[in-house]
Amino acid sequence: MTSQFNKKSEAWSARFSEPVSDLVKRYTASVFFDNRMASVDIQGSLAHAEMLSAQNIITTQDYADIQRGMAQIQGEIESGKFEWLLDLEDVHLNIEKRLTELVGDAGKRLHTGRSRNDQVATDIRLYMRNAIDNIIELLRGLRAALIDLAEKNAETILPGFTHMQVAQPITFGHHILAYVEMFGRDTERMQDCRKRVNRLPLGAAALAGTTFPIDRERVARTLGFDEVCYNSLDAVSDRDFAIEFCAAAALIMTHISRMSEELVIWMSPRVGFIDIADRFCTGSSIMPQKKNPDVPELARGKTGRVNGHLIALLTLMKGQPLAYNKDNQEDKEPLFDTVDTIIDTLRIFADMATGISVKPDAMRAAALQGYATATDLADYLVKKGLPFRDAHEAVAHAVKTCVEKGCDLSDMSLAELQTYSALIGEDIFEVLTLEGSVAARDHIGGTAPNQVRAAIIRARKNLAF
Repeated sequence: MTSQFNKKSEAWSARFSEPVSDLVKRYTASVFFDNRMASVDIQGSLAHAEMLSAQNIITTQDYADIQRGMAQIQGEIESGKFEWLLDLEDVHLNIEKRLTELVGDAGKRLHTGRSRNDQVATDIRLYMRNAIDNIIELLRGLRAALIDLAEKNAETILPGFTHMQVAQPITFGHHILAYVEMFGRDTERMQDCRKRVNRLPLGAAALAGTTFPIDRERVARTLGFDEVCYNSLDAVSDRDFAIEFCAAAALIMTHISRMSEELVIWMSPRVGFIDIADRFCTGSSIMPQKKNPDVPELARGKTGRVNGHLIALLTLMKGQPLAYNKDNQEDKEPLFDTVDTIIDTLRIFADMATGISVKPDAMRAAALQGYATATDLADYLVKKGLPFRDAHEAVAHAVKTCVEKGCDLSDMSLAELQTYSALIGEDIFEVLTLEGSVAARDHIGGTAPNQVRAAIIRARKNLAF
């Protein structure tokens, strides 16, 4: 009888009359990128073996041997001594082959009642669960750093923009808290995605389940899954959870990219709102004066990379019939790269947030340009009884005059302002100050400094969840 692993080291060679060509081996192998799942593969295999032993499908001695062999393999992998073989195609067969070398027939019995189809699906979910937990913690760290930055600048005034034109004065703390909100939603999406990741495919076998009396719920409890996948066909072929993760990751990178764009603009000498610590910047090979914000620039670029991975996975799955197909091997590289990109980006951005120096004088000077308090003047007139559209028209005429004279609304005399509406009184100049403008927006979600501080308290409480 042919051994499961013959001299060609192939798990299915007895069925074939000629060996797989070296070109095909290289083309179809995944071991040199899926070996990052080695630890979770061992974790899943041990849970499977424990269940097989409890169900009397294998002996307690077999289970003990498997535990011993897996412990040695884990040590070899961690020390870098494990030899990954291309002939064995993937992480699963490499580990199983080594286990058989170490413990003999017990290693051959490990695969009873399962297939690589449900094995790899389980491994990916275990890997993704760990990655999501890591990402959630990194998002928490980034939010905490941004909250600290916002707190330091709860009263720092800068212009708010729409269409990249000066709109209304806001506080820098309020602006930064907008990103805290975005990354908070990202956290919620990751937490929600985790619920669908945390379902156990193991026990679905190749596609139809198994004839052995397995206990899937036991394995789910051992591995910390919330529940099992309830349809064997779907269990081995589903990659929705990976697509959902990449969609959530793409949104994280979109928010990172938006913030990066603003950091780049703010750091430009023509704007000069902030400076970024030198450790996050580079110089020029020819221009000695340059200090380039390379980290946010590169993050903008990496956003396209993560977006591309999402499209790749959607395209990968769109034409696949049930159940498992070799196509699904192509899910891992985009998934792994997405995880790596998100983790690296969040880690460096949390650190970079602590290295942002704010230049309040430049921000204030910019807020004094562009008639940022024009809306405040219109609101003032409305409160005096003028219909809003009439107030809007009166202020538009006042702004037009200021443009022609090259002055701000606050530079006009009371008499000049009253030519646009007799309702304007002495108290108008309190309204036209930057401090008065931001302080007047004193409601939940507004830019008033006391509302910013209240938002910071709420945000810090949310970090605990």
